[in-house]
Parts: sequence; C-alpha cells; structure tokens
Amino acid sequence: MRTTMLAAAALMAATVTVASLPATAAEMEACYGVAKAGGNDCKAGSHDCAGHSTVDRDPASFVMVPAGTCEKLVGGSLTPGK
Repeated sequence: MRTTMLAAAALMAATVTVASLPATAAEMEACYGVAKAGGNDCKAGSHDCAGHSTVDRDPASFVMVPAGTCEKLVGGSLTPGK
C-alpha cells in the first residue's frame, strides 16, 4: 500500500513538473504582424536582427508564439506580409 501511494505521489509530481515547462521549439510558431516595434524575434524585411523592427505590427516581422495561437490574434498571420 505504501509503495502504491509513493508511486502515485511521484507520478503526480512528474505531471505537475511537465505541465509547468515552457513550450518547446516544436510547439511554437512564427506569428507575423503582431510584434511591437523592437519586439520581433528574428530577421525580417529590411532588418537583420531580433529587436530591430521599427514599427508596431510590421507584417514582415514575427514573434514566436505557442502553436495554434497566431491566427487567434488580431492581425496575426503564419506567413509574412509586405
């Protein structure tokens, strides 16, 4: 009985730990058109580095968001705009 209770407690602890981990790269997607100026994640359009976007909601700049989130955001797109 004690072994079963210990095993159950360990399983619960492991579940809580996994649930609290941040999303992995495979669970993320690039979302264009929603980044704040200077808040983009990577090269896009006329700039070469993360954080170099000069306008809010630049359709050529992206920010990484959890998969399935982008298209729920106002102005969010999975493809770069012009």
